[in-house]
Amino acid sequence: MTHRRLKLLSANIQAGSSTRGYGDYVARSWSHVLPAGNKRGSLDKIAQLAGSHDIVGLQEADPGSLRSGFTNQTHYLAQRAGFDYWSHQPNRSVGGVASSANGLLSRIEPVDVADHPLPGRIAGRGVLLARFGAGDDGLTVAIAHLSLGSTSRRVQLAFIAELLQGHKHAVLMGDFNCVPDRPEMELLYKRTSLLPPSLCVPTFPSWRPQKAIDHILVSEPLALQGMRAMPAALSDHLALSIDLDVPEQALRAG
Repeated sequence: MTHRRLKLLSANIQAGSSTRGYGDYVARSWSHVLPAGNKRGSLDKIAQLAGSHDIVGLQEADPGSLRSGFTNQTHYLAQRAGFDYWSHQPNRSVGGVASSANGLLSRIEPVDVADHPLPGRIAGRGVLLARFGAGDDGLTVAIAHLSLGSTSRRVQLAFIAELLQGHKHAVLMGDFNCVPDRPEMELLYKRTSLLPPSLCVPTFPSWRPQKAIDHILVSEPLALQGMRAMPAALSDHLALSIDLDVPEQALRAG
């Protein structure tokens, strides 16, 4: 069986805002609702990082609200980094001035992209599901941003497990807001082919990484290599990058 090596990236980009310490959450709170703070420059740096990858999952990408200067940041990154295929899933709007979305950038044409709202006590979370290749052997890539609370995460992970159940070649990436050995994560490992990560890479906070809360989980038939964290411009999260060996047949459309 022949394989193709793909480079995957997962990045919480904080809508292009800058956070270099806990004090910035207060001192620079205006940047989360106003179109200032050189967000375009941050996006250009993120585009340089994304451009060396084949499939990119974004979290906290602004879909075009006041704070981004009405720029769809996923589309902007696709253009700047030279991706032919992109999709986004707007999830949350705050007071009509700030919105958030999951995003997909891909050099491979997906055969289907679907977005699903995630359950939880507070609405506004989602999972973006892209399928590559045909049939049961195709590659499925899910991008999610989970809740802060463990109770909501449990129902969200149960929902995602149902979506990915039976998918032989699966990837789940995103901001999980928890470490991979939390009890609620066991739902994924028991009900899907996804495996716990063999290596935990701290990604938060970006200026002094201590917590491994961003993950790229892959199913057992896929061979993951070289997981590493790198800055996503000035976001409060580091991005995660991996090399993934995928069977060629999992990427063939038919």
